[in-house]
Amino acid sequence: MSDLKAAFDAAVAGSKNLTERPDNATLLKLYALYKQATVGDNTEKKPGFSDMIGRAKWDAWSAQKGKSSDEAMQEYVDLIGSLS
Repeated sequence: MSDLKAAFDAAVAGSKNLTERPDNATLLKLYALYKQATVGDNTEKKPGFSDMIGRAKWDAWSAQKGKSSDEAMQEYVDLIGSLS
Protein backbone atom coordinates (compact mmCIF):
# COMPACT_ATOMS: atom_id res chain seq x y z
CA MET A 1 0.00 0.00 0.00
CA SER A 2 1.38 3.39 -0.94
CA ASP A 3 2.06 6.09 1.62
CA LEU A 4 -0.61 8.28 0.00
CA LYS A 5 -3.23 5.52 0.22
CA ALA A 6 -2.34 4.93 3.88
CA ALA A 7 -2.56 8.68 4.60
CA PHE A 8 -5.90 8.83 2.75
CA ASP A 9 -7.31 5.89 4.72
CA ALA A 10 -6.15 7.52 7.97
CA ALA A 11 -7.76 10.83 6.93
CA VAL A 12 -11.04 9.07 6.12
CA ALA A 13 -11.00 7.46 9.56
CA GLY A 14 -10.04 10.79 11.15
CA SER A 15 -12.88 12.58 9.39
CA LYS A 16 -15.34 10.76 11.64
CA ASN A 17 -13.63 12.14 14.77
CA LEU A 18 -13.36 15.85 14.01
CA THR A 19 -13.92 18.07 17.03
CA GLU A 20 -16.28 20.36 15.08
CA ARG A 21 -18.67 19.58 12.25
CA PRO A 22 -17.41 21.34 9.09
CA ASP A 23 -19.72 23.73 7.24
CA ASN A 24 -21.80 22.41 4.34
CA ALA A 25 -19.42 23.70 1.65
CA THR A 26 -16.51 21.87 3.28
CA LEU A 27 -18.57 18.71 3.68
CA LEU A 28 -19.46 18.83 -0.04
CA LYS A 29 -15.78 19.29 -0.92
CA LEU A 30 -14.83 16.29 1.25
CA TYR A 31 -17.57 14.20 -0.34
CA ALA A 32 -16.49 15.18 -3.85
CA LEU A 33 -12.81 14.49 -3.22
CA TYR A 34 -13.62 11.15 -1.61
CA LYS A 35 -15.77 10.08 -4.55
CA GLN A 36 -13.17 11.27 -7.08
CA ALA A 37 -10.40 9.42 -5.22
CA THR A 38 -12.33 6.16 -4.83
CA VAL A 39 -14.62 6.03 -7.90
CA GLY A 40 -13.19 8.48 -10.44
CA ASP A 41 -15.10 10.86 -12.70
CA ASN A 42 -18.83 11.18 -12.09
CA THR A 43 -20.80 9.25 -14.71
CA GLU A 44 -24.06 9.03 -12.77
CA LYS A 45 -27.29 10.67 -13.95
CA LYS A 46 -27.93 14.10 -12.41
CA PRO A 47 -30.66 13.94 -9.74
CA GLY A 48 -33.93 15.77 -10.34
CA PHE A 49 -34.78 19.25 -9.08
CA SER A 50 -36.65 17.91 -6.06
CA ASP A 51 -33.48 16.23 -4.73
CA MET A 52 -31.52 19.33 -3.72
CA ILE A 53 -28.98 17.47 -1.57
CA GLY A 54 -28.37 14.88 -4.28
CA ARG A 55 -27.89 17.63 -6.86
CA ALA A 56 -25.44 19.51 -4.63
CA LYS A 57 -23.41 16.33 -4.14
CA TRP A 58 -23.55 15.53 -7.87
CA ASP A 59 -22.42 19.06 -8.79
CA ALA A 60 -19.57 19.00 -6.25
CA TRP A 61 -18.33 15.63 -7.51
CA SER A 62 -18.65 16.67 -11.17
CA ALA A 63 -16.53 19.75 -10.44
CA GLN A 64 -13.63 17.36 -9.69
CA LYS A 65 -13.82 15.78 -13.17
CA GLY A 66 -10.43 15.02 -14.69
CA LYS A 67 -8.61 15.05 -11.36
CA SER A 68 -6.51 11.93 -10.80
CA SER A 69 -7.22 9.61 -7.91
CA ASP A 70 -3.87 10.51 -6.32
CA GLU A 71 -4.56 14.24 -6.65
CA ALA A 72 -7.98 13.85 -5.04
CA MET A 73 -6.53 11.71 -2.23
CA GLN A 74 -3.84 14.32 -1.49
CA GLU A 75 -6.37 17.18 -1.45
CA TYR A 76 -8.63 15.15 0.88
CA VAL A 77 -5.72 14.44 3.25
CA ASP A 78 -4.70 18.13 3.21
CA LEU A 79 -8.28 19.32 3.83
CA ILE A 80 -8.81 16.93 6.76
CA GLY A 81 -5.44 18.02 8.14
CA SER A 82 -6.54 21.65 8.06
CA LEU A 83 -9.73 20.78 9.96
CA SER A 84 -8.11 18.73 12.73
